[in-house]
Amino acid sequence: MSELRARGTLGDAEITEALELAGAAAEADGVGPLSEHSLLALRGGRTGMAISDGGIVAYAHLDPAADGEPAAGELVVHPEHRRRGHGRALLRALRAEAGGPLRVWAHGDLPAAAALAAAEGMTRVRVLLQMRRPAADPLPEPRVAPGVTIRTFKPGADERAWLDVNSRAFADHPEQGAWTIEDVHDREGESWFDPAGFFLAERDGRLAGFHWTKTHPGGIGEVYVVGVDPDAQGLGLGRALTLVGLRHLRDSGVEQIMLYVDESNTAAVRLYESLGFTRYAVDVMYSTAS
Repeated sequence: MSELRARGTLGDAEITEALELAGAAAEADGVGPLSEHSLLALRGGRTGMAISDGGIVAYAHLDPAADGEPAAGELVVHPEHRRRGHGRALLRALRAEAGGPLRVWAHGDLPAAAALAAAEGMTRVRVLLQMRRPAADPLPEPRVAPGVTIRTFKPGADERAWLDVNSRAFADHPEQGAWTIEDVHDREGESWFDPAGFFLAERDGRLAGFHWTKTHPGGIGEVYVVGVDPDAQGLGLGRALTLVGLRHLRDSGVEQIMLYVDESNTAAVRLYESLGFTRYAVDVMYSTAS
């Protein structure tokens, strides 16, 4: 008999079960059901919500409302335990826990997720594009503005300065702009972290922009995040930093390069299209009215 557990800390065995169900869902659906943020929280044993039936068969992550942003969540049901109401039960539990507006990511824009959101009165409010390009395709030379130098990240020295510029560059972004020093340290502890692929642009002795790259298993590199300080806008830093990172990924031997960008960020979409990226997949955010 299934049992819904309220949000709480998961034990080691439960973490393993939840990770395994996320892996099974990814294999069945062709897309990972949880974001990197949620997976880091799960692996770290932070609070989660689960349905058990001889083991964890459904899992949900919730970030409570903070700093004026509504609560946000993600959920996944094991492929062998679907069509039993587990997704609906978790979604309603997330709404109750949120106690107000709730946003939920649906990775891959799958029909089942769209149907559940519609049945629960949620509306589509945001679209995140995954774009890709072959790494070997030609790339122009980066053009760096006079007075700007580019170097690589120094762990233990650059975290606070990077976090400040990241916050300024993404002041209007509900996820990226809210990063904390703990979020940085979490990623520095990941096996993929490589400061040689983390580029910083400096101007007048201050950090002005950055391009953090990431390498995935299977020969895929990622434009993980590119940001420019608002005071350094207009210098072409975004394009230059993107090209520096793309060339680094190409030279590292990856076959494909991917990135995520909001569909509504038309300037960024145009930039990436001009560099040979095309649309590959879609993630959708659904939201409640209250």
